[in-house]
Amino acid sequence: MGTPNWANKTIWTGDNLTIMRGMNSESVDLLYLDPPFNSNRDYAAPIGSKAAGAAFKDTWTLSDVDEAWHGEIAERDPALYGIIDAAGYAHGKGMKSYLIMMAVRLLEMRSILKNTGSLYLHCDPTANHYLKLTLDAIFGANAFRDQIVWQRTRGRSDGKRWGTVTDLLLFYSKTDLYQWNNAYADRKVTAKETTGDLTAAGTRNGLSGESWRGYNPTIFGRHWAVPKTGPLVEWIEMNRIKEFSAIENPHSRLDALDDAGMISWSTSGRPSLIRPAEASPGAKINNLWNDIGRTGSPERTGYPTQKPLALLERIIKASSNEGDVILDPFCGCATACLAAEKHGRQWIGIDISPKAFELVRSRMRKELGLFGNVIHRTDIPKRTDQGVISSYKTHKHTLFGKQEGLCNGCRQFFPFRNFTIDHQTPQAKGGTDHLDNLQLLCGACNSMKGAGTQEALIAKLKREGIR
Repeated sequence: MGTPNWANKTIWTGDNLTIMRGMNSESVDLLYLDPPFNSNRDYAAPIGSKAAGAAFKDTWTLSDVDEAWHGEIAERDPALYGIIDAAGYAHGKGMKSYLIMMAVRLLEMRSILKNTGSLYLHCDPTANHYLKLTLDAIFGANAFRDQIVWQRTRGRSDGKRWGTVTDLLLFYSKTDLYQWNNAYADRKVTAKETTGDLTAAGTRNGLSGESWRGYNPTIFGRHWAVPKTGPLVEWIEMNRIKEFSAIENPHSRLDALDDAGMISWSTSGRPSLIRPAEASPGAKINNLWNDIGRTGSPERTGYPTQKPLALLERIIKASSNEGDVILDPFCGCATACLAAEKHGRQWIGIDISPKAFELVRSRMRKELGLFGNVIHRTDIPKRTDQGVISSYKTHKHTLFGKQEGLCNGCRQFFPFRNFTIDHQTPQAKGGTDHLDNLQLLCGACNSMKGAGTQEALIAKLKREGIR
């Protein structure tokens, strides 16, 4: 697992692509992103609200996104390239440009996510199906865990169609080792307690199959199955028997439960576990979330597209543990950061708007009583997970052999002395001196590229018919 190369409680202002490129690999436990939805709308916070001044446009054209990124994706991931191209044919250039913008960032998110990590992408029906295909290509179809439907409002009329009252959350994990904690709905306490079986099917050797207080489960083809983990055990330890889960001997656990008044006996002498009404954790939450409404006062900041704190709390508690690192790369008013802080997680946020830092600092003070603990950065983090990197100038011979004497711009052959070493992603945009970020360019291509990106160079060369 990677080590974060930033401090906890940090908000970055800037382009999340370049900032994530400067982050150490496998350093984040949970990613939640609520990006633009390609809704063809412009958003601005109302004047006079806490978020006044925060605005973004959600209308995409190929002039907004360097189409050379698409060429980069074609080389790195042909399947992803095909999906984006197909979306362009089916939905138009706006959707194509939007998916290019998302894809290059999702590729970086995969890199910084730990093998035990998860990602939740918040979207609406506008681009949901295209985004799922994009995520399938980047993380793998087997990494898809669920699609959560969040009913954000109840009453709405959309003219000659069904009213749209839901958003969607696409839930992916990097591997099968992802962190998961069951989530339960608020418990509805009744006046009645219930009883449960203390045995399970099948016979066992040892104490699990031996008689206890006159009852022998083996006679009935069963064995003792006294609970040792789960919500009920947590309740027992908090309210009846301290360190109950540490008791290894099943007969000793039965003795402890009986002494605590949590076992009832039938007339035939069969014991059953008593489950107090207040010990029930409630129903396990499924993928239809209709119990969390829209953000209301006093939580509302006025920020466009703000999501309710309860929504982020549910995600963070289910897919991370205390001390884990949470990243929201489109953090807006930083609701995910606030939820992470509230539940003992480390967190970082990125947003293009300087207003994000002001909002998170204000909300932390007002809602959690934190003063002066939030760090604001506008630079690009320097990676520390690539070891000692030798001077990039020492790689010229290696790159010449790797490129087989061809310029990585115009793809023409040149003598060794005609090449200049170049950073594909400029250092000013998060690029490093690592060999994977270096290339050889001829003098003309190096001059054309200047301080720009490799993607921009390829786009210029294509426009001029050189490549």
